[in-house]
Amino acid sequence: MEWSRNSLGRRVPLEAGGRKLRPFAGAFADTGPRRSAGAPSRPAAARGRPDKLVGGWDELLDALELRDGAVISFHHHLRDGDALVNEVVSRLAARGLKGLTIAPTALFPVHDRLVPYIESGVIARVEGSMNGAVGAACSRGAMRELAVLRSHGGRQRAIQEGELRIDAAFVAAPCADPFGNANGLYGKSACGPLAYAVPDSLFAEKVAVVTDGLVPYPCSPWSIQGGNVDYVLEVESIGDPAKIVSGTTKLTKSPTQLLIADLTARFVEAAGIMRDGFSFQAGAGGISLAATVAIAERMRRAGIKASFAHGGATKVLVDLLEEGLVGAIVDLQSFDLEAVRSCRENARHLESSPFASYGPRAAGCVANMLDLAILGATEVDLDFNVNVNTHSDGLLLHGIGGHQDAAAGAGLCVVTAPSFRKRIPIVRERVTTVSTPGEVVDAVVTERGIAVNPRRGELAERARAAGLPLVGLPELMEAVRALTGVPEEPEFGDRPVAVVEWRDGSVLDVVRELVPR
Repeated sequence: MEWSRNSLGRRVPLEAGGRKLRPFAGAFADTGPRRSAGAPSRPAAARGRPDKLVGGWDELLDALELRDGAVISFHHHLRDGDALVNEVVSRLAARGLKGLTIAPTALFPVHDRLVPYIESGVIARVEGSMNGAVGAACSRGAMRELAVLRSHGGRQRAIQEGELRIDAAFVAAPCADPFGNANGLYGKSACGPLAYAVPDSLFAEKVAVVTDGLVPYPCSPWSIQGGNVDYVLEVESIGDPAKIVSGTTKLTKSPTQLLIADLTARFVEAAGIMRDGFSFQAGAGGISLAATVAIAERMRRAGIKASFAHGGATKVLVDLLEEGLVGAIVDLQSFDLEAVRSCRENARHLESSPFASYGPRAAGCVANMLDLAILGATEVDLDFNVNVNTHSDGLLLHGIGGHQDAAAGAGLCVVTAPSFRKRIPIVRERVTTVSTPGEVVDAVVTERGIAVNPRRGELAERARAAGLPLVGLPELMEAVRALTGVPEEPEFGDRPVAVVEWRDGSVLDVVRELVPR
């Protein structure tokens, strides 16, 4: 295998798993070719209404004509309540299919039951975010082919440019009509926007809408357009929308995390970002939600209103919208049921798409309109590179989501994290895996102080003038290690099991097979 070093100094292969790879050359270098996959060409429909309804799973799978090695895709709007991925894979396995590539926008613990299908070779590769047992299985070498990890914007680009060619897209739709128009705002499984399924519906060779809320034509509004849909299957249940809420989407009560949130709000104010009409994305993690609450309190005191908030929506953002403190929410997915309600009822709660929100080939996207992005990390290194994919033990347990896209687009990117978790320091000389390059990270906020990227010296001056506690990352690393000790390094083999792509398709890093101790 031929290897090279990218601009971050990470050793990456030039080819792996039959894929030619392009080393990362910089956050805005974008040296890749420009191309478009084009939408699939279907035969002209005969006169009259197309009959897209199928009578059951067998009829649908027969019509899709999937073979060994097929690429099938899913979206994650139902999060840990999704029932579609497991259903489809188990049915394809029962038909004897092998070597499948699944291309989800994200997997969750509910999908842990895919592991036996990985071990048996039914699933050969995952091109998408992995959580829990599936990611751990990949780290330990159970997956036969190279996995690919992309941001939301990177996934959209890969589909648009034909790097990720999908044979069949399965769209879980809480509300759909017999023609295939669908949304996630109505029905017993209402989960909010279906934004992440839009690229799949446009570019997959075959598209199947699976719904437990069939309504007469026309389904309104339509997130997925029926003209891009081949088949519609009505089922009893596509999943449990109550499980779109998780422990990571609830307000924190941790004193440490609340301190980080307060420091973040003070830093944002000192940086001059908090002004009338500013815009922000803060994510749905505990610290991010608390930071949003802290920023909102400072906005009230100063009489400031934000123009819009972006990203996955939560009750916290909905409350700010209804209070009038935020002018609009631009939303790709709902993180709780209050956000679902708001997206359905409030005209200023707008459903976006990966093209509009994160598209790296667009002439600017919503991420470029952000004044502020508050993001998380599992690790940060002395060059401000951020890891969100693996833990310090080397296990692949998280996806990238919109992390890269928001960091690359926003005027100010702030990463928040406790200085250590379970006696594991967050700051390292080199992160285990680079998910987002330090080039686009402006500051790291921990309970022990704020580290500002030397590229942004003016931010450090403003923070210092406001009396905020500044700290260097080397100093922070040594202080925490004095408490926790130096963590034991994981041992990796030579075999790459996954590549981490930057949003332009170049390779930031590789995840290598973890050697069991």
